[in-house]
Amino acid sequence: MTELMRNGKPRVVITGMGAMTPLGESVSAFWEGLVAGKSGVGPMRQADATGYPCQVSGEVSDFDPERYIEKREARRMARFSQLAIAATQEAFRDAGITDGSVNGERMGVSLGNGNGGFPTIEDNMRILVDRGGMRMSPFFFPMILPNMASANLSRSFGAFGPSSTIVTACAASTQSIGEAAEVIKRGAADVMITGGTEAGISQMGLSGFAVMRALTTQNDEPTRASKPFDADRDGFVPSEGAGILIMESLEHALRRGANILAEVQGYGASSDGHHQFQPDDDGAGASRAIRWALADAGVGPHEIDYINAHGTSTPMNDASETAAIKRVFGDAAYQVPVSSTKSMIGHALGGAGGMEAVVCVQTIKTHTIHPTINYTTPDPACDLDYVPNVAREKDVRLVLSNSFGFGGQNACLVFARYED
Repeated sequence: MTELMRNGKPRVVITGMGAMTPLGESVSAFWEGLVAGKSGVGPMRQADATGYPCQVSGEVSDFDPERYIEKREARRMARFSQLAIAATQEAFRDAGITDGSVNGERMGVSLGNGNGGFPTIEDNMRILVDRGGMRMSPFFFPMILPNMASANLSRSFGAFGPSSTIVTACAASTQSIGEAAEVIKRGAADVMITGGTEAGISQMGLSGFAVMRALTTQNDEPTRASKPFDADRDGFVPSEGAGILIMESLEHALRRGANILAEVQGYGASSDGHHQFQPDDDGAGASRAIRWALADAGVGPHEIDYINAHGTSTPMNDASETAAIKRVFGDAAYQVPVSSTKSMIGHALGGAGGMEAVVCVQTIKTHTIHPTINYTTPDPACDLDYVPNVAREKDVRLVLSNSFGFGGQNACLVFARYED
């Protein structure tokens, strides 16, 4: 008999996924590119990077919103909302949800993003300066506010239940998935649309990160610019995209005969309380989120089969994350494979964790771990098994996903193979 509860609360399962990424506009294209070790990074096209130290990015390069959204509606949305809607359409198809098949009052949204409509803000500020404020778009605020992706998903998919937006920088998507699971566990919804989206590539965003010296300057070979955990890493590659999960209580999923892809078994969130943007050198804050996610899942470090790393390709983050893993896992840290999705798509900030959640589920489903590409020069401060350059077959039952953001915001999830 299937156990519907875990520790007295409803079990939460994933029944659908969608992805808009620099490697393609579907989960299958995304996953095939990752397993092949293909990079989606290229010369920056969405902003004029002339004169900037970073001139590369990971972009959803062929994205046409009118393939997914009616033209008039699309023009009233910023790109981060458009990407979220496109990914959610795939997730709904994957989950087998059609109009009226789910009670809208029992379906909610929990979405993460970091910036809202940065390019739209920049465009309208140019209009303000050049032509005057009264020439700005009347849809400026409905386009740029960070909560508008969640709002647009609610409108577009008839989700009338709880709606929230998590804005915790690079931890936002992962935290939104954990919070969505909590909504289901407390009985406030049967179904949640969750994950994250980001589309902030603009001169404003580029300038802000460039003056912080957070971005790579390795422009000559764009596909090799993102190199997490490698000794020659020098900063992250700005990116964009959306990753969406459909999550349900196990009881609801079974009742409607859904195909169950995986289970969300554990969630932990913490704060470094340390620095505005630099992580703890010793990974103390991140290690708390990892430890609490494992405790929530009811598993020990030795049971984790794979870690999807935050792995941004910045000197401080990668060393700090390695230290955090070793703090929690001890000697077992050297036995568990760790890889960075960002090595192939760059860093989509608040949207990264949503795409990486898709990766975690695909890893469980396919028994395959994608590589960390561009790993050629070992760093003594990063001495774990980063699955260098070539994918690896492995029976994976439990996956840890890490996301750590500016401000010391940390969120971790444990995904599990679904078992009755």
